[in-house]
Amino acid sequence: MIVNVKGSNMREKVVLVTGASSGIGFETCKQLISRGFVVYGAARRLERMKVIEKMGARILYLDVTNDKSIVDCINKIIDEEGRIDVLINNAGYGIFGSLEDVSLEEARRQMEVNVFGLARITQIIIPNMRKLKSGRIINITSIGGKITTPFGGWYQASKYALESLSDSMRMDLKSFGIDVAIIEPGGVKTEWSDIMLDNFINTTSEIYIDAAKKVANGTRKSYESEKMSKPSDIAKTVVRAVTDKKVKTRYVCGHQAKMALFMRRILSDKLFDKVVSNMTS
Repeated sequence: MIVNVKGSNMREKVVLVTGASSGIGFETCKQLISRGFVVYGAARRLERMKVIEKMGARILYLDVTNDKSIVDCINKIIDEEGRIDVLINNAGYGIFGSLEDVSLEEARRQMEVNVFGLARITQIIIPNMRKLKSGRIINITSIGGKITTPFGGWYQASKYALESLSDSMRMDLKSFGIDVAIIEPGGVKTEWSDIMLDNFINTTSEIYIDAAKKVANGTRKSYESEKMSKPSDIAKTVVRAVTDKKVKTRYVCGHQAKMALFMRRILSDKLFDKVVSNMTS
């Protein structure tokens, strides 16, 4: 089967999308299937991926915190297809809370999922791409990898880490014909936001609860806005990163993303802190 990508003919490409059971990963799978790619959707919640399976996706169980699960998932694809052309690292979640309130156990899990799990998956796939002298790795970060908000320390630290890791990886792998791109979404309407905010309030101590409620209420108002991006909007940008003949290093997309990053560049730290505090309260 021939897939037309930016006007050039190419073989049917094999794509692995992690975190494919909902949100951006789910919508990315749907759009890639419609473009004729061989799509493997991987996540813990297999039952949530039955829809994309019916559309043509191959679904696999994947727990990014379990090494055996990661190895089994990737080996299954290599056994069936002989290669993985594109890796979309989308699996992740966020915890919010003050440094005092978030336990180090929770913080370690945040890093384990958003950084180390992603790194392990990529680490195992790189040799196959290097052997083929081609490949594309697309990491879903966030504008939270460039800016910080009240109570977002650990989540945003994981995204800051992923930005740096991706930049270094891009330089490491360039000579092997492997491209690395970053997707930096702004606000997106997903089930994750409600879960995160509910947990945030429930685990906040009395010391911070007043400030936390203001942040949570401000964030909920933003997520209820009709201007907030849908997962399918971000998925379109992910597909662009997959199909662009010359991939960009970064794709900024979603509600207020470009404006937020522009403000971060031009404002002083203290002025930016004030703007963000006003926006989230």
